[in-house]
Amino acid sequence: MRPGAALGSTSQGSDLELAVRAARGEGAAMEAIMRRHNRTLFRAARSILKSDSEAEDAVQEAYVRAYQALPAFRGDASLGTWLTRIAVNEALARLRRRRRDDKVVALDGAFDPDSAASASAGGPEGGLMREELRTLLEQHIDRLPPAFRTVFVLRALEEMSVDEVAASLEVAPATVRTRYFRARALLREGLEREIDLACADAFSFAGARCDRIVVAVLFRIRGFGPPPPPG
Repeated sequence: MRPGAALGSTSQGSDLELAVRAARGEGAAMEAIMRRHNRTLFRAARSILKSDSEAEDAVQEAYVRAYQALPAFRGDASLGTWLTRIAVNEALARLRRRRRDDKVVALDGAFDPDSAASASAGGPEGGLMREELRTLLEQHIDRLPPAFRTVFVLRALEEMSVDEVAASLEVAPATVRTRYFRARALLREGLEREIDLACADAFSFAGARCDRIVVAVLFRIRGFGPPPPPG
């Protein structure tokens, strides 16, 4: 069946049903599995390899390995967990090969916290990151209610004591504490929303990449036919 064509009821089956069908050699079921789990596997591999192209290769290889092992899949773990574990193992194996080829020294013998800290804090990239974070923080501070904003700026930025802020604003110290607590909570909520939105799009699995993996895997497994029975 041509990748991308209508899958009918096959794509609507449970993971276990799709696994059984794919193990029988139904290409549409294997395609449905891949399209259902592509993003998860890609993000998992990408988090290890930090390379889009290597992650794609790892996911393709993971699917081929999974296809060959499908007859042994009994659903003790979810299909998604099983596939992710295969992808993670493949990515880790590639990472080990890369490190061996590059003769990378083990972290525990080469890591220097002081030099790492200075490297992350310095240079144009570090300066740009700090500038972006500062701008983001300023934007969210500006969105605070005025009474909360003033307390936060005096307490957090100017590092004034509770009593100093209370005296400056002519409010009770308890009011300062309450407003500061609420300001921090609102800032945290706002920044977490920004992070959640960014995470939703991080390492996005574009349609072209998804299709490319599906086509490549289907092409490879067609040469195998249905996976051999276990044993």
